[in-house]
Amino acid sequence: MNNLLGIGLYSLAEASALTGIPTKNIKRWIFGCATSSGDYHNGLWESQISELGYEGISFRDLLEIRFVNAFRKHGVSLQSIRIAVNHAQEMFNSKYPFTYKQFRTDGRSIFADTLEETGDKKLIDLVKKQYVFKQIISPSLYRGIEYNKEGDARLWYPLGNSKKIVLDPARSFGRPIVTDRGIPTETLYQTSLVEDDINFVANIYGITPAEVKAAIQFEEGIKSGEFFH
Repeated sequence: MNNLLGIGLYSLAEASALTGIPTKNIKRWIFGCATSSGDYHNGLWESQISELGYEGISFRDLLEIRFVNAFRKHGVSLQSIRIAVNHAQEMFNSKYPFTYKQFRTDGRSIFADTLEETGDKKLIDLVKKQYVFKQIISPSLYRGIEYNKEGDARLWYPLGNSKKIVLDPARSFGRPIVTDRGIPTETLYQTSLVEDDINFVANIYGITPAEVKAAIQFEEGIKSGEFFH
């Protein structure tokens, strides 16, 4: 597993839980799918862990599919997204262009090039109306993401306005953990179901009650779906 250090590892079910995206969509976008006519469409990009033969995704894949999901909700076709990915990869020299820091400012020009190739009507608003693009690529998609000096996503604080919980591919294979102590949020949540006293749970793991509350808030948000609204 040493070759996964710094990359992160999530099963499709875990990725779905962390993003609110159905597993069938994630599988289709990353691994491709057969069409009704018998043709096969490759994934939108190749996962960092594809060579391992494991049907899962990396930390960077996890962040990227959130953007694909936003475009699909707006009606942009997978064909157009695929072309946009190719353009953006070349422009930024990055395998994961949607989460590349510069995409926030240059994304519309990438979709303008895509519109010329595809004529996708759903792209017109993205290209012509800046406010529509900003609505889709909303601050919530970038909130909590920290970047390295090259502009690539380095880690993600999923609570956005709090840094108590982090997904860091260099720690615990990218699982959600308490930032300072590295304790999995799921562990704290499950313990809180048995021990109803947050202060007692905090004492068990040597962390603050506020960190326990943040872990519970995160896990409950994931399980209820509130995290995605």
